[in-house]
Amino acid sequence: MSMTTAASSTRAASTESALGRLLEQFRAGKPAALARAVSIVENHRPGFEQVLAAQHALLGRARRIGITGPPGAGKSTLTTRLARLYREQGKRVGIVAVDPTSPFTGGALLGDRIRMEEVALDPGVFIRSMATRGSLGGLATATREVCDVLDGFGMDVILIETVGVGQSELDVARAADSTLVVLVPESGDSIQTLKAGVMEIADVYTVNKADRPGADRLRNDIELMLGLRAGAALQNVPAHHGVDLRSAPDRDALRDAMNPARAARAAAQGEPSDHWTPPVLRSIAAQQEGITEIADALDRHFRYLERSGELRTRRRARLRERVMEVVEQQVRQRLWRDAATLAWIDDQLDGLEAGTLVPFAVADALRARSEELLTGASFAPLQHG
Repeated sequence: MSMTTAASSTRAASTESALGRLLEQFRAGKPAALARAVSIVENHRPGFEQVLAAQHALLGRARRIGITGPPGAGKSTLTTRLARLYREQGKRVGIVAVDPTSPFTGGALLGDRIRMEEVALDPGVFIRSMATRGSLGGLATATREVCDVLDGFGMDVILIETVGVGQSELDVARAADSTLVVLVPESGDSIQTLKAGVMEIADVYTVNKADRPGADRLRNDIELMLGLRAGAALQNVPAHHGVDLRSAPDRDALRDAMNPARAARAAAQGEPSDHWTPPVLRSIAAQQEGITEIADALDRHFRYLERSGELRTRRRARLRERVMEVVEQQVRQRLWRDAATLAWIDDQLDGLEAGTLVPFAVADALRARSEELLTGASFAPLQHG
């Protein structure tokens, strides 16, 4: 055995031994072990797959709540207030807060722990700030993996606060069981509420900083959008020649047809059986107003998910996407970390530049020549740092 091979085997054995001790401490509920496990998984350090595999059978115990909305909407404050409320209920809370990465320096402020200082020292709360590292969609690449670690550790509730990138911030809906969209009066006029994207992923809305002018109008605009989307303006309207305004049911149907916002508000109250209409709440998180109502709405939504079978559907979709993510990640790593592959691509540049080759043909040839590389049993995991 060569010296290089012997040194490599020694390092592998040392890593395996350290990983075993870490997982033992993790299962014993040591907070320091949780922090180390999260760091290993977030940065895809050696052993991260073993850490995730050790948690897989334990997943599904924690409720995952995504909190998203435009920058400045008060997401961090609201996350803090919700965390404190859940702690008062005796629940252990994990918080994954994503901050944007600078496109110039590659750094991130990661200031969420400062903004959440009132719960940061609570032993029942674990806060992890993560940088997007260029990932779009409002979440860091490893967000769901970190949530799996928190779930496996035994957290009861995981709050996922997104970076606040606007209408393209949709990843949180795939990472969470319930999604809370936080808006403020200055989020936009009524046209803004009709735009596709982030407005369509909400399970619960709240208009935060509701003491500002325009808050009630924004709530009404959102409810109007929900009523129109659900067809509330037409679904209960009798034929025009059959309307009897002396009849209470006909009067109610006509009233809802004329006011779909009111119909949506009525549909959002109570315990739904086969359809969920997102409630539109008001809050002033800085003054702790509306937090209980938000938590109650999220609880009602979770009960709806369980009753309707939607919770299992969402979680199975999350597992399916996880497998696809792992495959895509492994393919990228195996191809773009292979020196021979990169050199082969460089050799094709002359033909591409001259127009004798096209990118599609080069891609087909690349796949054909990389079959052994892509189907190999081992690969070096990508490390972020």
